[in-house]
Amino acid sequence: MGGIDGRDLGAFGVYTFDFEHQPAARMREEIAELEELGWRAFWFPEVGGREAFTHAGYLLACTERMHIVNGIAQIWGREAPAAYGAGVLLADAYPGRYVLGLGYGVGRPGVKPLAAMTRYLDELDALAASATTPRPQVPMPRILAAYGPKMLELARDRAAGALTFLVNVAHTAHAREILGPRAFLGVEHAVVFESDPDRARAIGRAHLRPHLNSPHNIAKFRRLGYREEEISSGGSDRLIDDLVFWGDLDRIVDKLHEHLKAGADHVAVEVIGTEPGRSAMPYWRMLADALLPADQR
Repeated sequence: MGGIDGRDLGAFGVYTFDFEHQPAARMREEIAELEELGWRAFWFPEVGGREAFTHAGYLLACTERMHIVNGIAQIWGREAPAAYGAGVLLADAYPGRYVLGLGYGVGRPGVKPLAAMTRYLDELDALAASATTPRPQVPMPRILAAYGPKMLELARDRAAGALTFLVNVAHTAHAREILGPRAFLGVEHAVVFESDPDRARAIGRAHLRPHLNSPHNIAKFRRLGYREEEISSGGSDRLIDDLVFWGDLDRIVDKLHEHLKAGADHVAVEVIGTEPGRSAMPYWRMLADALLPADQR
């Protein structure tokens, strides 16, 4: 298992659900432009029907320098031998550019996330110890989707680090304390380019609606310090403002940097609020100019 040097990914990357719903040709065009803009890391989930490893392989084939990160591949999507074989092949074919992100995903009734992830990692490690397939030149790093202290400890001890999702800046500081100074900490955060508070929060509430009705996420938001009425109301202004950064470019950039100050190595930025069928590329161009160092662009 390899580690992650946050400098390789850069301080900021792209996170999007959009590629789950785009034809292959459009994906190829957009990932090529994102790489040309200087983005070093591209994160995508596994929720909309695209298989995680096939998706990663296609994006790696469409790029030359960019790091492609499963954010995340659900452990219920395939048995550990399939995940191991697919991940090692990608790491071997694209040295130093593929990161395997694993997560519990939608889960199974009665199954504890920590126990399920521990068993999965045990199987992966056993396969790595006995594999006869070629080992990649650069070991494949893996990270875990983590929120609670026990899963963060597992990410620290059994992976290169963690990816957090839908958290506030205070949680980033807490996660860094648990992970310690060496483990990688990536933080996904949504942004919307809208300066009118009512419109921006309406977009944020629509984005968060599925999560505000999920028992798992409701418990998570309570632990983040939000009161019951802030969650059950569809999201208080405070909750929305913490989990979806909105405003003009300067305000959004300043807010994103708060995660770095709190201890994140990398912030995976998710642009929301674009109209159906429209690309977020104009915003990725703006963010590249504002967030990426000149020598990276």
